[in-house]
Amino acid sequence: MSDTTPDFVGDHAVDQTTLDIIESTLSNTRYEMDRVVETTAISPVIREQSDQFPLIADAQGRMVMGQFGSAIDTILENSSFDRDDLEEGDVLATNDPYMCAGAVSHTPDMLLLRPIFYEGDLVGFSSQWGNLMDVGGKTPGSMPVQATTIFEEGMRLPPVKLYKRGEIDSELLDVFVHNTRLPDHAEADIKALAAGTKAAETRIVELCDRFGKETYLDACDAILDRTRDGMINLIDEFIPEGERYTFEDHVDDDGMGNGPIKLHLEIYREGETVYLDWTGTDAQVPGTVNFLLNEKMFKMFTGVFLIMAFDPLLTFNDGYYDLFEVTLPEGSVLQPEFPAALGNRLPMMARQFDVLQATFSKLIDGFSVAGSYGTSPNLVYAGTDSEGNEFQMLEILYGGIPARPGGDGLDGHSWWPMFRTVPAEYQEAYYPLTIDEYSTRADTGGPGEFRGGHGITKVFTFEEDGAITFQDDRAHTYPWGVDGGKYAKTSEKRLIRADGTEERLPSKVENVAVAAGDKLVFSTAGGGGLGDPLDRDAELVASEVERGLVSESAADEEYGVVLADDGTVDESATADRRAEIRETRDEPKQFDYGPLPDEETLRKQIRDERRSFESQHS
Repeated sequence: MSDTTPDFVGDHAVDQTTLDIIESTLSNTRYEMDRVVETTAISPVIREQSDQFPLIADAQGRMVMGQFGSAIDTILENSSFDRDDLEEGDVLATNDPYMCAGAVSHTPDMLLLRPIFYEGDLVGFSSQWGNLMDVGGKTPGSMPVQATTIFEEGMRLPPVKLYKRGEIDSELLDVFVHNTRLPDHAEADIKALAAGTKAAETRIVELCDRFGKETYLDACDAILDRTRDGMINLIDEFIPEGERYTFEDHVDDDGMGNGPIKLHLEIYREGETVYLDWTGTDAQVPGTVNFLLNEKMFKMFTGVFLIMAFDPLLTFNDGYYDLFEVTLPEGSVLQPEFPAALGNRLPMMARQFDVLQATFSKLIDGFSVAGSYGTSPNLVYAGTDSEGNEFQMLEILYGGIPARPGGDGLDGHSWWPMFRTVPAEYQEAYYPLTIDEYSTRADTGGPGEFRGGHGITKVFTFEEDGAITFQDDRAHTYPWGVDGGKYAKTSEKRLIRADGTEERLPSKVENVAVAAGDKLVFSTAGGGGLGDPLDRDAELVASEVERGLVSESAADEEYGVVLADDGTVDESATADRRAEIRETRDEPKQFDYGPLPDEETLRKQIRDERRSFESQHS
């Protein structure tokens, strides 16, 4: 072995092989933490859909491995103790977004934080948070639409020690779960999250046993520094100095008739530092779509975009955070003031991804990403069945991922890569409903050389009387296309009563009564397209027509592809059709927002829709 430290590890004493082993072990441990949680939790939103996020941090609280950014300092600052009071076997718990600076962004997300010790010294932290099925509040699922304060969104636990030196505080846990509608689920899932943090502790202690505590700590520093060095290179190569780039988009509404709600971002670079300024974003709204954006989380999102686009071998961690400066205006929808409601913050969370990517599309030459389905839709169905048993289902649904350079968007996919769909068999076995259809919505993805992902349609038949609450978005605004790509189709919801009458519902409703035999047709938006649709491979279009993803009329009108009677491409007719479209169409747009009315008209549409709905359901 060489006596000199390889440049790859910089000034650190750890050698390259040891560093790779430690980094790979921590990376694998992250997935082991998830697996432990999934196999011990009982709620489908965690067990089946994987709505939980692990984190491994160093002794200073900096995330070394994970994906949501660390808020350990804020959690300790808002607790009644500090680092010196932490002991081996302690596990902190909180689900209060305001006491962790938005590291968890609504009350159903419970975060467990474990300090990790080796031979009496603090060597790091592990945390795991997951979406509980219910934490109380005014509606089942704890995500009301008609709420104006966080006090209506369920039980809030400040940062407290749930475990003390390895022993659970049963009385504290009992008090918390007593305030939920599903206490057995809440208790099991909280203990599962704690078990996930324990898995990380076990692996880190093993690494310290194997390589020594000092080597492990030095490796953590090296992992952080290596990501920072890689990010400096990405910034230098892809983000030009001098120019300022802006973009804005809108969330439809807050579920109370207020909207559209603007997000405005400006990005510019000075030296090695990238500035991201949300000034110009709308003020917080009365409803529940406010998003308490954690500054470190947004830095992580920004870095993840650059890493995944240009250097996917880099590790996501806190190492590069000093390279970004973020401005989040106080009192805005991205930095609401306590006690603003936060329960349905997902449209705002997803839209800030869209705006971030669009701004980068302007400043990075040759790299563009279109707009998305714009949220993580969720549905709660709850009631008491004919035998007197209470039931409560919570499901996260998906939509169209935007097209990106070199590839189509994914159909019916989550924003979070690890999320999964709840199997229909599971839902039908445990809840009084039938899944009549779960399908891709043809033609909903934006046309382009690279097509946007399609939304989905899921049809639920309810077998017991109950009530539904759901949240979606992109019913009024369109996922935009980019660089000649076209906008995607919007979302829609239809409630078909057992007697055949039908009602269109807004994208956000609370406690709508349903009866046995009623059907809900839940359709999500697509993702925008990228590039000129007339440049799309004609054979691919024909294949998608055959598979039912694109209609024959859309193939002709959007892509200029003419099919023969046997479904194959008529090449001569296609060439003529594409030439005809090029001659008669308007100049393709850099950003295609769809047929939006002016803002005041849109505002009136949203307000009138809410008034009409409330008059029918008052």
